[in-house]
Amino acid sequence: MRVILASNSPRRRELLAQVGVDFTVVPSGFEEKVLDLAPNELVKHFAYMKALDVVPGISGEALIIGSDTVVFLDEVMGKPKDSRDAFEMLRKLSGRTHEVLSGVSVIHNTSGKSITEYECTRVRIKPLSDEEISRYIGSGEPADKAGAYAIQGLGSLFVEGIEGDYFNVVGLPLFRLARIFERFGVKLL
Repeated sequence: MRVILASNSPRRRELLAQVGVDFTVVPSGFEEKVLDLAPNELVKHFAYMKALDVVPGISGEALIIGSDTVVFLDEVMGKPKDSRDAFEMLRKLSGRTHEVLSGVSVIHNTSGKSITEYECTRVRIKPLSDEEISRYIGSGEPADKAGAYAIQGLGSLFVEGIEGDYFNVVGLPLFRLARIFERFGVKLL
């Protein structure tokens, strides 16, 4: 069965390719708007809406994957608006444990069946100096990352430890996605 990834995220593309999924990218045009939802409900909603947005443009049978990732520490942190916003996010994460939540939604376009779940991973960040934060922002890496860091890049130098799914923090909970696919009768291995 064809698999469609409703995301232009390079990280999500890499993760799917890493586990051998043959897929096509059809980016979603869904616009995220601030909603008064718990973080787990928010990422599930956004993941579902991203997948649903792509469904009308797909002909033939396919499974469409939508995903959304946020960082949560007292409030939801998405991608930073600018370097000042990135600095404030990293300052807040410094020396603390936060949660990374990813919603993942799979829609079977011809039947309309959908399964939407979320994964939560706890991440502990070492205490960061203002100089470390500034140098990291200068690398450009935080610009398009939820919570302003990338665990798979230079941001890994700040991570003291995690509890849960590493791939969730990168942006796509592969174990959860595999379990969802199995419920559609598709085995990834």
